[in-house]
Amino acid sequence: MSFSEDESLHVASAGQSKLESYLFSCELSSKVPSYSFHDDEEEDLEHFLELRTVCLGEGAKEESNVVEVTAMNHLGKNVSVPIANLNIKCLPMMSLGEFELKAPVTIRLKAGSGPVVISGLHLIGKSKPYFPVSPLIINRK
Repeated sequence: MSFSEDESLHVASAGQSKLESYLFSCELSSKVPSYSFHDDEEEDLEHFLELRTVCLGEGAKEESNVVEVTAMNHLGKNVSVPIANLNIKCLPMMSLGEFELKAPVTIRLKAGSGPVVISGLHLIGKSKPYFPVSPLIINRK
């Protein structure tokens, strides 16, 4: 799925949900090596981070900059995965497509000094209860 800044998506399935999207960006460096993305305390909202690009910022050195994300897998266990290995000479920017993660998420500069800029979308979904409509059966004798 693809969203622009002011778009929202309405989906009707087993439940109705509305997704709102907002631009997201963070910069990692040796001074600020990690960023944590959390959801709000409100129960009826789900927060997702859709990562799109990872690129080296101005002043990056000629070194490997490894970016890692930590998020929950389908079993509820935290898993850390490297998502990019950037170098100013050969790979200064990388597209991640629409890499979507459910909050909480931690993004970390595992190696290198950066700066590395991660951008994408912050998606917020509000679930509404679904009440199935059953057919009305009239017995006539």
